[in-house]
Amino acid sequence: MKSDQQISKKVKLSCRNVWKVYGDNPCQFFSKGSHLDGETSVLSKDISDNGHIVANANVSFDVHIGEIFVIMGLSGSGKSTIVRCLSRLVKPTAGEIFLDDENLLEKSDKELIDIRRHKMGMVFQNFGLLPHLNVIENIAFPLKLQGLKEKERIKKAERVIELVGLTGRENNFITELSGGQQQRVGIARSLAVEPDVWFLDEPFSALDPLIRKQMQDEFLRIQSIQKKSVVFITHDFQEALKIADRMAIMRDGQIVQIGEPVDLILSPKDHFVREFTKDVPWESVLQATDIIDESKKISETAEQVPFDMPVAKMLHLLSKKSLGVAVIDSGGKKIGMATAQSFVAALATAET
Repeated sequence: MKSDQQISKKVKLSCRNVWKVYGDNPCQFFSKGSHLDGETSVLSKDISDNGHIVANANVSFDVHIGEIFVIMGLSGSGKSTIVRCLSRLVKPTAGEIFLDDENLLEKSDKELIDIRRHKMGMVFQNFGLLPHLNVIENIAFPLKLQGLKEKERIKKAERVIELVGLTGRENNFITELSGGQQQRVGIARSLAVEPDVWFLDEPFSALDPLIRKQMQDEFLRIQSIQKKSVVFITHDFQEALKIADRMAIMRDGQIVQIGEPVDLILSPKDHFVREFTKDVPWESVLQATDIIDESKKISETAEQVPFDMPVAKMLHLLSKKSLGVAVIDSGGKKIGMATAQSFVAALATAET
């Protein structure tokens, strides 16, 4: 988990049994109780057989305060549609979406506009920047829509310009920036409104690999400061592993599995999830807490390692310490022993 000490157990955003169906009369399929768990595949087939397209099928998950929740899947899996349902850019056919315990499906168009302007930040793959405005004007644009006076808009925009590392570029026009710099402008614009929830739909997929890695690092740095509730869409499992606190894998509009990245690697629900995880270097994903041997007595003299230390950084210790190392929590309390054998056992579990 990337930010264990920052994440609250309190739910910020909740998606409950959400369906999005396209066609002439999608609502006909959703009589009371027809979208309950257990009937998803049957109902999806019935909808498809009747000439409609199922983009999302009975999708449910919660996003906690301060959490980076990653949704991933192949092209056409429904991940972009669900994030548009969450932001109410698209209206779900059935289900419920709650933000701070308020159902967004019950809000009027005027209320939704106000919520998007003040509580939501959005970053998409195509940056959507305005070429006739310079950097600071682009960033301040959503604040103008909020009705803020120019002096206050510029002051807020200047704060986020520094946050995303664009100081000195305030007066440049968009065409004068690189792709990575343009993406930074998009991120800054979404943060300028000081949103409660931050939606990012494949924001780095159009960037070159090196710039993409830099932007991932920048995103994590900003999140460590801002501590937003984040929904991040990607089709890249390595990217998801790097940034996710929890993640969901989608297929054919449905959620296949939800969990922390290590859960999906060690305990894939089916062959589809296993295919996503098969090329992952486990030693770089597993942490000390994931390879604790519950049957082994804690040694008082063993060398100590923090619970969140990547196993890759422990391998030299495990190879030399036959008794293993003591794993400690964030408060310094010993919570178990990790050994070379327990590491191998974790890998064997994943293989099985």
